[in-house]
Amino acid sequence: MSALAWTDELVLNQPELDHTHEEFVELLNRYADMLDRGEDALPAFKELLAHTEEHFAMEERWMAATGFEPENCHSSQHAMVLNVMREVVRYAEDLGDREPLAIVRTELSQWFPGHAEMMDAALVYTMEQRGFDPKTGECRDPIRAAGSAEAQAADPASAVSACGSTSCGH
Repeated sequence: MSALAWTDELVLNQPELDHTHEEFVELLNRYADMLDRGEDALPAFKELLAHTEEHFAMEERWMAATGFEPENCHSSQHAMVLNVMREVVRYAEDLGDREPLAIVRTELSQWFPGHAEMMDAALVYTMEQRGFDPKTGECRDPIRAAGSAEAQAADPASAVSACGSTSCGH
């Protein structure tokens, strides 16, 4: 049984991010399928973790290039998810405890759609507003996107601290 279906609701109309998200869903489902078959799912989970690390690093680069504050809640959520995933691996490898592998499957499949719909959609919107091209790294509005102290002093609204979530205090 799939953990999460790739649907049109997950499409953000940003080709590189949509492709990365679709890969995430495929890897999540591969790992979930291994759990369902009673196979050792740790290698598949570690593959999902490696993909997620690269995925989040890409988004972090985009946030930095478009002027997100370094301590924004989107980045904080990335750090939290990676910490949990790394702890699952540690529990499995160092403690021989495989139970967290089954628990995190449900958590990731419930977390991802909301993260994509709110936080990643807000990132895509900001990229569009600032004219950021993820392929070239160029930004139509580089002064605002630089996030420098000078740019923020000239335009305090240039830094992005909001993540798109209604539960966020930013």
